[in-house]
Amino acid sequence: MAWVETGAGGYHVAFDEEGKVVCRNAAGRQLKAVPPKLNDDPVVVGLRQLAEWLEAHRRGCLETVERWMVRSLPVPAAVVTAVWADEAWQEVLRDLVVTGPDGAVAGFLRGADAERGLGLVDLDGDTVRLTDGELRIPHPVLLEDLDELREFAVELGVSQQVQQLYREVWHRPAATTGTEVDTYAGGRYAALRDLLGRCARLGYRVRGGHAVLPVVEDGRALEARVWVGDYYEYDECETGSLSWTGPDGKVLPLAEVGPVAWSEGMRMAAALYAGRTIEGEEAA
Repeated sequence: MAWVETGAGGYHVAFDEEGKVVCRNAAGRQLKAVPPKLNDDPVVVGLRQLAEWLEAHRRGCLETVERWMVRSLPVPAAVVTAVWADEAWQEVLRDLVVTGPDGAVAGFLRGADAERGLGLVDLDGDTVRLTDGELRIPHPVLLEDLDELREFAVELGVSQQVQQLYREVWHRPAATTGTEVDTYAGGRYAALRDLLGRCARLGYRVRGGHAVLPVVEDGRALEARVWVGDYYEYDECETGSLSWTGPDGKVLPLAEVGPVAWSEGMRMAAALYAGRTIEGEEAA
């Protein structure tokens, strides 16, 4: 830590390993908390604002990379190389499973260099270089050897910031008909406001009585929708059916829903169902 002197009483402040502002007194003893009298000190205010910015930046990196993965977007290798020096970007990108333009699994991302290309650990445990102009961060439902990759990741001690290998996945049954899935319907909540609160905590928007999740697959904009209700917020309610709509807003036959859209929609429905009120217990 680099200690910075404040304008009062010999106090110094710094960031700890978790990015929090810590303080020590004139005797050099670190305090449990920053004294209230330093709350308006310009140095303390500046450090706290910087901490907030760094946290927002980290969240932005995480959300961006997750969007690349969910949409299976091609990512220019030059972009990865350019941001690799940033610790926040590096923490999010490191150890993700990436593929080349052909979709074949290349390995776990471990480094990036403008001259030598991207450094990877391949499935044989060897260090290799990916020199293609772009890469993809595939959604786990698209990885045919997902179980083997998970086992190999454990052997390597891989820890991913973005949920990729250990993200819950659902595969659409081959002989699927109709337009709705009722697997996670009927999750009862004591009040609609509890269900809406869970939607908000999980990051799902609510529109027209539905929890909605936009998904782009193969360049096609879809939307997964779970009925949550549009009545009085204190009324008892339950989760409804899951369906998907196309760019025109019309409900799609289940047979036309792609693997990523299916998996992400089922993931949303399962998460909302998991928070239901179980008789004799409080809501999750």
